[in-house]
Amino acid sequence: MCLLTGSLVYCVLAMLGARSYLRAKAVPLEVWPPVTVMRPLAGAEDNTEANLRSLFSQDYPDLEVLLSVHTPDDPAAAVARRVMATFPGVRSRLVVAGISPMPNAKVWSLRALMLEARHENLLMSDSDVRLDPDCLRGVVEELSQPGVALVTCPYRAVGGPKFWSRVEALGLNTDFLAGMLTQRYLNGMDFAIGPTIATRQGELEAIGGLAHLQRYLAEDFVMGNMMFERGRKVILSRHVVEHHIGNDDFLKNWRHRLRWARSTRRSRPWGYVGELFTKPVALALFCCAAVPSLWPVLLLTVAVRALVAWNTAVRILKDPAIARYWWLLPVEDLATFATWALGFFGKTIQWRGRDLILARDGSFEMPAPMVD
Repeated sequence: MCLLTGSLVYCVLAMLGARSYLRAKAVPLEVWPPVTVMRPLAGAEDNTEANLRSLFSQDYPDLEVLLSVHTPDDPAAAVARRVMATFPGVRSRLVVAGISPMPNAKVWSLRALMLEARHENLLMSDSDVRLDPDCLRGVVEELSQPGVALVTCPYRAVGGPKFWSRVEALGLNTDFLAGMLTQRYLNGMDFAIGPTIATRQGELEAIGGLAHLQRYLAEDFVMGNMMFERGRKVILSRHVVEHHIGNDDFLKNWRHRLRWARSTRRSRPWGYVGELFTKPVALALFCCAAVPSLWPVLLLTVAVRALVAWNTAVRILKDPAIARYWWLLPVEDLATFATWALGFFGKTIQWRGRDLILARDGSFEMPAPMVD
């Protein structure tokens, strides 16, 4: 019962965190600094072209877009060239980065793009992300505040038609963001999330550069954490990006969840233990199983959980799917609890068809060359 009480307190803090987040504002800029947008590509999904167009459609006066593929025959290369031709007024370039010798191929591609970047200010955005036209202006305003080294964007997850993809998107839009809002409210942001990040070349160089970050699975988390440890400020942006998470079946979805659970445990062990308090429904079910007369507590917990979900998915993320799939929340809560529990065991993950070992600091042990 003590654990459940703590979990309900967490829910209240998450709602306070949402209110604090919605009140945050940035100081408008009069002069807009030039920005280089970097996006690694690998393969062409159904939404790749639309996501790319959202980069080129940014309402920003001085913008450079750099794209990368690992090999010239990557299907994404043709998509990139088509979009670049559609926007001749945007300075852009496609870079062939080559096959990564390290497991984190995304950072390898970013390193290749960094060599071509003209500007100090950078926006790094994943291929499965779609931006609103005013996103870059808003993020640059936030990055320009005194002491700010990095701006990390929350995202609205968009699942595919498969059941487990929809369930995962629901969890990301309710539970995952709630945890970030609570952290921000209590201690500020001491980490980053990777779909869309704004920073500067100098800030990256001060933490060892992208070459150092390529050792990690969760390079985004480490990037933000290292900047925070240097006394620099990390901000959770007010601008939400759209993240298309794919359409995985049960087994692939489960492996994906377990991979990130083990990565989080290695990167932030005590924080991972504390995630128990973010599982109120599971804790309430355990309490009712032990003492059936506590069933009213379960109803209270579900109601509080629903309020947290409304604050994140509706008020902040404007997620239209929550109205149709709210009834899947208990399924996601139980799946998340099971993944969290299993995350305590093992240090091997499956990523891009390879078995890899995570060291205690979240880096890879003895990485082998990538083979595509």
